[in-house]
Amino acid sequence: MVLDIEYLGQRGAIGAFLIETDGGAAIVDPGPASALSGLRARLAEQGLGVADLEAVLLTHIHLDHAGATGTLVRENPRLRVYVHERGAPHLVDPTRLLASAGRLYGDQMQRLWGEVLPVPRDNLHTLAGGEEVRLGTRVLETAYTPGHAVHHVSYLDAGEGVAFVGDTGGLRLDNARVVLPLTPPPDFDLEAWRQSLAWFAVWRPERLVVTHFGFADDVPWHLAQLEEGLEDWVARVRASLAREATDEARARAFADDVAAELAGRLSADEVARYVAGAGLEACWAGIARWVRKQQGG
Repeated sequence: MVLDIEYLGQRGAIGAFLIETDGGAAIVDPGPASALSGLRARLAEQGLGVADLEAVLLTHIHLDHAGATGTLVRENPRLRVYVHERGAPHLVDPTRLLASAGRLYGDQMQRLWGEVLPVPRDNLHTLAGGEEVRLGTRVLETAYTPGHAVHHVSYLDAGEGVAFVGDTGGLRLDNARVVLPLTPPPDFDLEAWRQSLAWFAVWRPERLVVTHFGFADDVPWHLAQLEEGLEDWVARVRASLAREATDEARARAFADDVAAELAGRLSADEVARYVAGAGLEACWAGIARWVRKQQGG
């Protein structure tokens, strides 16, 4: 069940996912601490509280997905936290993670993300990809799925035909017929992302769950649209870097172009949600960083 945690009062921006099993309840990507009141409210609607949770499954450690984890563990010390092995050290000691985010968000950190507490090492169950996660009698497969982040994993519930694909699955709001990549710095990698999409195709889920936002049907179409979008955006960024301009101007022009194209397919309200959810100028910056690295810059 998708739980709309109403991040910053916005509906349909960040969705945690509740898995209920005979072995207790688990949450995939609980979101940031700034939205904990929304998470608690959605759990309460299902007759649950944080104390009823047995596990937290993280697709990756970005604050909009994992920021509340330490607070949840403080409240419920028996929580098992599943996370990729490259992300685990930053949960135990989030200093570098917060410093990196602070350079981007500055004095808005507290408002956007709330308190980010460390997760005790003993609560962590680290994943490389390929392991099974057992939740009662339900078994989830895992895969290492970088491209968006180097510490990204995805989970397949084969029995339910559902794959939890985090941000490697892109941005698709309310199952709309628009899929956008999410490519912020510093970890965007086109080749790695292609391999992750190929892995999703091998899994052949009936539905995807994307954190931004909700269930995504017609999986082959979704994956094809996402790969096409990635290729298109990389081509646009390459072209922009070949033109004389500042990075600020290049990023703004990229964002304006994408928003204008969305306006031809969506309502004004939907365009605003997609633009806010994607962070288009940051998407340009993530791809530009990767392109420059490829060029030896």
